[in-house]
Amino acid sequence: MKFSITIPAYKGHFLKEAIDSVCRQTYPDWELIIVDDCSPENLLAVVEPFLSNERVHFFRNDKNCGAVNVVDNWNICLKHCTGDYVICMGDDDCMLPCCLEEYRKLIEVYPDLNVYHAWTEIIDENNATVFIQQPRPERESALSLLWNRWNSRWYQFIGDFCYKTSHLRDNNGYYKLPLAWGSDDVTAVRAAIGNGIANTQRVCFQYRDNRQSITSSKNARIKLEATLLAYQWFRHYLDGLVPSTLSYEDRCYLACIDSVCKKYYMTMGKDCMEDVHGNPFRMMFWYKQLKCFDFPMKVFIKWYFGSLKN
Repeated sequence: MKFSITIPAYKGHFLKEAIDSVCRQTYPDWELIIVDDCSPENLLAVVEPFLSNERVHFFRNDKNCGAVNVVDNWNICLKHCTGDYVICMGDDDCMLPCCLEEYRKLIEVYPDLNVYHAWTEIIDENNATVFIQQPRPERESALSLLWNRWNSRWYQFIGDFCYKTSHLRDNNGYYKLPLAWGSDDVTAVRAAIGNGIANTQRVCFQYRDNRQSITSSKNARIKLEATLLAYQWFRHYLDGLVPSTLSYEDRCYLACIDSVCKKYYMTMGKDCMEDVHGNPFRMMFWYKQLKCFDFPMKVFIKWYFGSLKN
């Protein structure tokens, strides 16, 4: 099997480390696709020393997709892929040397799946470990993936996942949401519907938490809009399920999922306070938007006055 590793690139600071980590893979059958999103930095200067490796390919967009439409660049990367499986990692993330080998072993055991997940370590700007994802079962259903994501798996990223390339292409690529906020969650659950997802039992990927990442963006209004769109997608999926066709475990997840969903999205609601600071009259606008999560008005007001102290 051949893996396509894609890097939709914009920042150059950690890019060499990201490329180095791919080149150090113990599994040899891979290609690296780097797509420069019309960056103001000279990313070619970083990539050029690696282009002597015929597995490394570099492209540059004529027009910048931008942070809000960053998923467009993920899908541009996907168009260049020739591998059976694809991984979309950040320009500041790293693969541990065993990553592709661990995916290979998992795929050979579960060849009928569309998505696989790498146990991930979160590192900081100095490569120090700051967190490690909770262990996951070797195989689980889409509902297990979703319930656990909303209940306890607070750290999950697009680079954690490996997809069957044909599945992504058959579904118009990675699911687009503004700032990619929730795109990883929707894309993963969509791929897991039916046969589920398999998880590596060894840490093999590193997500870098740093101040320059889109995840750290302070654009609360766009994040909230994306959150609402993601919620609508999940609501449509859940409402279409027929409990009698599910396993006993999935019926349990489905019975409990509404409460954890509201709990998860209520934590997201605090993001709107940044927008409210600029215009207090928008408090009522956001409260109406978030009523689908059963936000109590007293909680909303408490957040507002609490955020003013900060």
